[in-house]
Amino acid sequence: MTSSPTALTRSVDDALARLQGSPPTPDRLERQLRLLAKWRSIVLANTLTARGETVVRSGPFAGMIYTVEASEGCRAPRLLGAYEASLHPVIETVMARAYPQVLDIGCAEGYYAVGLARRMPATTVHARDSDPKARDLCATLATANGVSGRLRVGAEVWHSDFALCARERTFILCDIEGGEATLLNPAEAPAQAEADILVEVHEAVHPGLLDTLTTRFAPSHRVTRIDRSLAPDLLPPWAETLSDLDRLLLLWEWRSAPTPWLWMERR
Repeated sequence: MTSSPTALTRSVDDALARLQGSPPTPDRLERQLRLLAKWRSIVLANTLTARGETVVRSGPFAGMIYTVEASEGCRAPRLLGAYEASLHPVIETVMARAYPQVLDIGCAEGYYAVGLARRMPATTVHARDSDPKARDLCATLATANGVSGRLRVGAEVWHSDFALCARERTFILCDIEGGEATLLNPAEAPAQAEADILVEVHEAVHPGLLDTLTTRFAPSHRVTRIDRSLAPDLLPPWAETLSDLDRLLLLWEWRSAPTPWLWMERR
């Protein structure tokens, strides 16, 4: 007996049908492919949780309870601990340095904010996001992991907020969908020169932004570019029973364009 389609499946099927009514172009097919890939990625994430995978399996945040939805983007790679695998060495360095404070700008549901708070027990984490739903999820995740006492959840960050970087050693993590173009500027916020900064650069939104940020911070920071990578070794053993496509989708992070990172360490 065939089970009834879920609300997610019906929603995706309706969206595909609407797209099917447009001319048969490569762009339409690409949009349909991306929609189907997201659907399958969500199904696989739900499979993980149905198998009891509600704790991050691997990576720097292994052991973190992760029972909330991702406020944006993929969930499966976060559960696996394979999310943004190319950053793992930097995150390990950050935790070893035990900064007194972390400023997570664009914290989303708190994957990094809560993960860092768990691994850095003497650190205060300022988790900031413009989305109130994301802030609520972040607070929920902090409570689930017992770190809410050291997590300060708030809204947008302005240049004046960076004054805290002048008071104590600070690690800044920034992922704000292109907003880094105006927010990260030591000419406007001089205390940024006192912090170590890891920023996702949305070059597709602002062409030339990699060079712009590098130029801005080169006088005060050592700047290293980090590109994306996958970590198939972090797939669970049962994933061997899956198709190659499903294994890839378990690791897929939903990006539609390259978003390299800059790791900027103060000199």
